[in-house]
Amino acid sequence: MNILIALLPAIGWGVMPLITGKVGGSPVNQIFGIGAGTSIIGLTAFLITRPSVNLTAFCFALLCGALWTIGQIGQFISFKRIGVSNTFPLSTVFQLVGNSIIGVLIFGDWPGAKAKIIGVIALIIVIVGALCTSVSDQKGGKVSMKDALFLLCTTVGFWIYSSFPNIPIIKAQSGTSMFLPEMLGILLGAVIYGFFADRRSFTQREQYLNIIAGLVWGVAGLSYIYSAQANGNTSAFIWTQLSVVIATFGGILILHEHKSHKEMIYTIAGIVLIVLGSIATSFA
Repeated sequence: MNILIALLPAIGWGVMPLITGKVGGSPVNQIFGIGAGTSIIGLTAFLITRPSVNLTAFCFALLCGALWTIGQIGQFISFKRIGVSNTFPLSTVFQLVGNSIIGVLIFGDWPGAKAKIIGVIALIIVIVGALCTSVSDQKGGKVSMKDALFLLCTTVGFWIYSSFPNIPIIKAQSGTSMFLPEMLGILLGAVIYGFFADRRSFTQREQYLNIIAGLVWGVAGLSYIYSAQANGNTSAFIWTQLSVVIATFGGILILHEHKSHKEMIYTIAGIVLIVLGSIATSFA
């Protein structure tokens, strides 16, 4: 049962971009669907578990969720530009490298020389993996520097989201008590983005069909909380790295994103390096 719980986040987070890719719609439609779907899961979980909630922590978590949408909107736009199979590995690496640097500089992660050496080597491995997944037969490459920089800049939303749990007032709360406000924050961020980017999106069919993807993401997020409790934070994190495998090869096989033989070989090698490097960081 613990293994099943550990697999749910990886499956959910890996499948989510495939669902939004099949449903279609604009990034506005897609982020709203994620916000609405996750809020439904968050509210359901809250009503079942009835956790105690600190008001200040609730507000922080709400803000955390809203800022997370910056990163997810960046992903959705990048899915349109360079495809899921190119975006997801790069985004995974940007998140991992950024979160690791923030953890070391601000929160004191990787204490001691040995931990730092392991961590740096692991990050070099994932960066090499990202470069492998970006190899292209096309002149100039499928992933331009502009595309990579855009994804990197929007990843700041994910970095902030990942850093929030280390704030003392949030750290003192249970994961289940913070889940609903974080999901409501995602919905709030999605509504604000939709209001300014495309108000007509609220009348579009894809806006609401994408809620399916949000439900899947929400189940994955909730499962991760229970996986960390059942399997430990390190094991839970390691299992989630399978999401990059599911999303990347799902983009190729299900969304029919073309890869030449050479590109496929480099993509496979890159994904292996990213997964191995990600796992290695958890031991730093």
